[in-house]
Amino acid sequence: MGSAVERMDDLVKEYLIYRGFTSTLKHLDSEIKVDKEKGFRVDKIIDQLQQFMQSYDLSALKDYWGYLDRKLFCRLEDVYRPTINKLRTSLFRYYLVYTVQSNRMEKTQEFFQKQALELQGQPEWLLPLPVLLSFDSEAQRTVGLQEENEQLRQMLFARQAEPRPRMEEEMVHHKLPSYVQNMDRLGDTELDLVSSQRNVSLATPSRNFFSTFLPQGKRAPGKTPQGAGSSPTQASMGRRDAAANHSVKSKDPPPSKDTKMASSSGGASDQVVRQRRHQDHEKQRKELLSKPVPQNVEKRGEGADADPHPEGTGDATDSPPGQTRAAGEGAGLVEQPFIKLSQEEYGEHHSSIMHCRVDCSGRRVASLDVDGVIKVWSFNPIMQTKATIMSKSPLLSLEWATKPDRLLLLGSGVGTVRLYDTEAKKNLYEMAIDDAHPRILSLACSPSGTSFVCSAAAHSSRTSSLTEGGSRVLVPVSGQLLLWDTKTVKQQHQFSLEPGPVAINCTAFNHNGNLLVTGAADGIIRLFDMQRYETAMSWKAHDGEVYSVEFSYDENTVFSIGEDSKFIQWNIHRCGVKQSEYSLPQDATGPFVLSGYSGYKQVQVPHGRLFAFDSEGQHVLTCSSSGGLIYRLNGGENGLENVLPLGGHKAPVVTVDWCSAVDCGTCLTASMDGKIKLSTLLAQKS
Repeated sequence: MGSAVERMDDLVKEYLIYRGFTSTLKHLDSEIKVDKEKGFRVDKIIDQLQQFMQSYDLSALKDYWGYLDRKLFCRLEDVYRPTINKLRTSLFRYYLVYTVQSNRMEKTQEFFQKQALELQGQPEWLLPLPVLLSFDSEAQRTVGLQEENEQLRQMLFARQAEPRPRMEEEMVHHKLPSYVQNMDRLGDTELDLVSSQRNVSLATPSRNFFSTFLPQGKRAPGKTPQGAGSSPTQASMGRRDAAANHSVKSKDPPPSKDTKMASSSGGASDQVVRQRRHQDHEKQRKELLSKPVPQNVEKRGEGADADPHPEGTGDATDSPPGQTRAAGEGAGLVEQPFIKLSQEEYGEHHSSIMHCRVDCSGRRVASLDVDGVIKVWSFNPIMQTKATIMSKSPLLSLEWATKPDRLLLLGSGVGTVRLYDTEAKKNLYEMAIDDAHPRILSLACSPSGTSFVCSAAAHSSRTSSLTEGGSRVLVPVSGQLLLWDTKTVKQQHQFSLEPGPVAINCTAFNHNGNLLVTGAADGIIRLFDMQRYETAMSWKAHDGEVYSVEFSYDENTVFSIGEDSKFIQWNIHRCGVKQSEYSLPQDATGPFVLSGYSGYKQVQVPHGRLFAFDSEGQHVLTCSSSGGLIYRLNGGENGLENVLPLGGHKAPVVTVDWCSAVDCGTCLTASMDGKIKLSTLLAQKS
């Protein structure tokens, strides 16, 4: 735009000279010299700022910056406001440094005299207190926190080891509510046993009995209530009511005199019986924990009442936020990197989710189900549906536009891509991509906001061909990778996919849009140079299809998940070189399976993002059969370390996203039953 304005100025000057309007020409030149907008040319604006610096004109510098703020910066999104403030601070610091370097101390004093009141309350201009002066206060604060932490830890273990007194009168007069009857498959006797065996041994860190056998969430009356071990109060109420029910059941036959004496005195024979029952209970508990976790929910039937968590994940789910958890029997205490502050559910969908993505600002979420229904909703400060999009044609992909972030790209199964305005609630335009490749599998918008990449594939499923040895080799589906301009609504480029046209399942840009990484149905990862529109490198990554790819935090590596259930980190500076490789369970990589009682079986191939990173790239969120799982990326031979299971789902999670645009990170996990969980996390700084 700036070059066009300058060209127009030259044409007008040429015309005025031709007509002999010299006075008009002089007025035009003088107006151009004092033009503050400078034709919206960045170099001209910077030159004007430099002139004010060199002339030590602080007032003119402030006035010019205020003009730019009113004309340009105020129209930007709120997410850019911190950047503008930093730019303003840097500008005035540069002026101050320039006055000192040029030995104009009177200008330095003038700056502080005029700006002192304005800069006094800004943290950018405050000098930090030297560490030497704050050492004593920091040391006292650290000691105080350590003492408080130790006291809380002692109180926690004392509370868990405290035996619950059995009051017979209370047990007789309090009946067990109907909605918690048969709450444990081992029976009320074992619940009573756990209550009485709290003080048997303190050598091993105590584990919550309910956290092992009872899953979280709510159930309908008449079924086993889940989440019974979520708090000490609820656990104690469960034990007391269970003991009361046991007392009521034994009330029918009149108790003998010996029985009363034994229960009141707690003789040796009763202890022997309890020890034996405790051993039987431990044996049954080990058998339950040794069973593999089913991948589906509906097929569990009555066995869902026990629902043992996978090893190493059960305790962390039910432990109160902010407390340390025991990493296995007899292990030391390990501090969690995140505190799960809350978990909310969005339940407006009635079928399995395909995609669930947060926009760039972290304010809105777009979710797409297999019925083609799209929900645009917000979760801060309250969960609220903003728009519902119904499509006659099947939808296969979606992606938020980067500029402006209220626009949504929707890819269909009939070869079209729509640009939808979520605030105006209308389609801006619709693009016909390719009739021969009607399935729009993946969309990725460039960070610049001027273009987007579209992956289109043919209808036919994968076919097989015979080799010379007689074995069958799967032939991937044909596809195209296209670059479209969002302003002109025209195709800019078609990328070459060597060794042949293949369906691209997933795409991702780096931070500035200069690189594009793709994962294809032939198992090959391709890295494209978006400035030259050519393939920078490609390599065979997985046995089978590549389901999901993402750049790492430093963008020196690429992570991928494939059909072979492997999670691999690749070095983009050395083609095809693995930096690390991890094996994941099938419920984290797909295909996802949901089974019912009458042989009903639903299988879903991955469509959305299968993993997402936190703001610092040190932790990754993946799918699982009962909720999201957060791993720590240790690198090298240490592998993935399971640090926090989010839980909360009754069906396999098929796509995830991790939003770090707000102070507290928000993890989104979407499952095959149409439920989306928002888990709000707070990072614990070590």
